[in-house]
Amino acid sequence: MPPPVPVVTDARSTVVSAAVGSVGVHRATLRRRALLVVAMVLALAVTVVLSMVLGSNQIGAGRVLAGLLHTGSSTDEAIVWGSRVPRTLIGATVGAALGVAGLLMQGHTRNPLADPGLFGVSAGAGLAVVLGVYVFGITSTGVTVWFALAGAVVASVVVFSVTIAGSGTASPVPLALAGAAVSALLGAVTSFIVLTDQDSLDAYRLWVVGSLSGRQLDVLGATWPFLVVGLVLAVANVRALDALGLGADLARGLGENLLVARLVGLGGITLLAAGATAAAGPIGFVGLTVPHVARALVGTGHRWALPASALLGAALVLLADVIGRLIGGFAEVEVGIVLAVIGGPVFVAVARRRSLVAL
Repeated sequence: MPPPVPVVTDARSTVVSAAVGSVGVHRATLRRRALLVVAMVLALAVTVVLSMVLGSNQIGAGRVLAGLLHTGSSTDEAIVWGSRVPRTLIGATVGAALGVAGLLMQGHTRNPLADPGLFGVSAGAGLAVVLGVYVFGITSTGVTVWFALAGAVVASVVVFSVTIAGSGTASPVPLALAGAAVSALLGAVTSFIVLTDQDSLDAYRLWVVGSLSGRQLDVLGATWPFLVVGLVLAVANVRALDALGLGADLARGLGENLLVARLVGLGGITLLAAGATAAAGPIGFVGLTVPHVARALVGTGHRWALPASALLGAALVLLADVIGRLIGGFAEVEVGIVLAVIGGPVFVAVARRRSLVAL
């Protein structure tokens, strides 16, 4: 009987062929994801151009460019630098921050319905804005943003403190319960104040819808340090999030410190959501829907899903703002309202596809 050398050779050939095929599939996947990210960058660039060109004041692309270069009329420069540039930069920044914060929130809580508002960020910011008007008589947007930022951060810290004091760790279920409880309490206090003071009600109803109108670059000046630190924490949390996706026990076996990983991630969520909410008010559906779409396009790995969420979030907010400008005439429709109208049906469609909500 001949020796079984050919069998061994065939087995080795099969293993080598499988390895080569696996490498080929991996390269093809990376290439597809890279192309999708490039497409998202181009989509964001298109929405930026639309945001600069379209609006209630139709001035055309040539006049917008002249206004940017300070070679046009004073009216063009006032429209471009006084309105279009600030709201485009703020809209893109807010959308990117909410997209990343939503991705982190869903990853840490393992809850496909989680969004940044679960931490009490919106409720804390809203109460701080109302208190600023009620106690100090603050109505300026540039000052209000500081109150909103402080309220959002304090509310998040309270939620974390309650969670850790009760369970000894920042675990997902106690965190969600504490966030819901704190949000309800702060919302009740806010309702009591606005129902007893007309000035507070007027300020709150304009802020709570979520808007880019009337914001100037000083809003970004107040919030960008928080947003940058939050983004750095989010990037640093990518590896831990991928490990947590395998389960807490396996993540711990891979050497992850779960408490540190969760605190880093929750810190990133707090700063990103607080900065975005302070800059434009509570804007819904971005942090809820965008992460699902990002994972459907580039996979569940957070190394790819994080930049995809940022790009898609920025493009979505800018597109909604442009739609609000065009359908509202000179009055405009606030971006928060537009997103609430189109975000509901979109999220229902997303939720019906189980592949998009699986974490």
